[in-house]
Amino acid sequence: MSKKYAVFLSALFCAYLGGFLLLNLVTPDREFSPLENRYLAQRPELDAQDFRLAWPVRESGDFFNGTFMSDFETYLTDQFAGRDLWIAAKALSERALGKGENNGVYLCKEDTLIARFDRPDPDRVADNLDYVNNLVENVEIPVTFSLIPGKVSVWADRLPEGAPNASEEDILAQAQASTAARWAGLDAILRAHAGEEIYYRLDHHWTSLGAYYGYAALMETMGLEPVPLEAYTKTTVSENFNGTTFSTSGVRWMPPDHIDIYVPEEGITVTAWNGTQSQPGALYDWSRLEEKDQYSFFLGGNKPLAVVEPPHTDAPKLLVIRDSYADSLTPFLTANFSEIHLFDPRYNKTSVAQYVRDNDIDQVLVLYSVANFVSDSNLFVLAR
Repeated sequence: MSKKYAVFLSALFCAYLGGFLLLNLVTPDREFSPLENRYLAQRPELDAQDFRLAWPVRESGDFFNGTFMSDFETYLTDQFAGRDLWIAAKALSERALGKGENNGVYLCKEDTLIARFDRPDPDRVADNLDYVNNLVENVEIPVTFSLIPGKVSVWADRLPEGAPNASEEDILAQAQASTAARWAGLDAILRAHAGEEIYYRLDHHWTSLGAYYGYAALMETMGLEPVPLEAYTKTTVSENFNGTTFSTSGVRWMPPDHIDIYVPEEGITVTAWNGTQSQPGALYDWSRLEEKDQYSFFLGGNKPLAVVEPPHTDAPKLLVIRDSYADSLTPFLTANFSEIHLFDPRYNKTSVAQYVRDNDIDQVLVLYSVANFVSDSNLFVLAR
């Protein structure tokens, strides 16, 4: 290699680095990434306290203990110019190399994305099962417990060959064997309908159709009559839904999902609560269909507490201790209950047993996806 050519390559490399430096300097920071569906790190600030020196070093200010540099590195990564394009390019390169996984998401058959299910902490699982049993002891009404299996097990035939995952079936068997509550198994009915669109391909939730089959199995366990599926009219409300798994994966070439509803909202009132403050809610928040997180169309997204009231008043009252899977299930529950109280322990730390007494609840349903149940650190509220 000649000296002139070496100088040219060095200059070209420096120009490349300088160009990206300049581009990052002139590109405005973003607060939120619609494609990733998350807030991005912002530029960390320093003050006089951050330059404090101490021993051990970890007790020093952020500039000396490494915290500032770690935060600044995260900021640069999140705000890098063209970040969305680079993420998509990485996913494409992984696919071109024949890899079936990107960012913990498997690229599966039938244009499906499935998040890897890692082995959960056995102590966390045992604790959460104990909390459910504590709730059974603390209330004098029937408690039904159910876990929703995910795509990783029900649609396992779509996974890349040899894709490693922990066993959801083992968690379901452990839950059924150890619970003092009335167990409602959903695995069999979802597997029986695995050939249908019971999950979103690009999101982790079940679809309204999957939620219906879950509803039917829950009603059978609770001694109630489900409304037949043929009694409903399906309405498609969106044809461009790209869910959370889409956001995580970096994949941008798969066709979007559609969102359907079956239950009309007329006559149903919803009240959302945040502590002692209430505000009107809705069974369907149509404005959310204009946002990236279209699943929040159901009930307007996560709420600490929401009370759904159908027009009939002669049915029992139900308290649902739940994650977001219950949002698309709730419309079906309006046929069998006069009030559905939706309690999210992530944001609501009040005593569940006291809430049951204060609101004359007739039945309790603890309903989680397997993946959320084994990782949730907030279920201790069931024991209060």
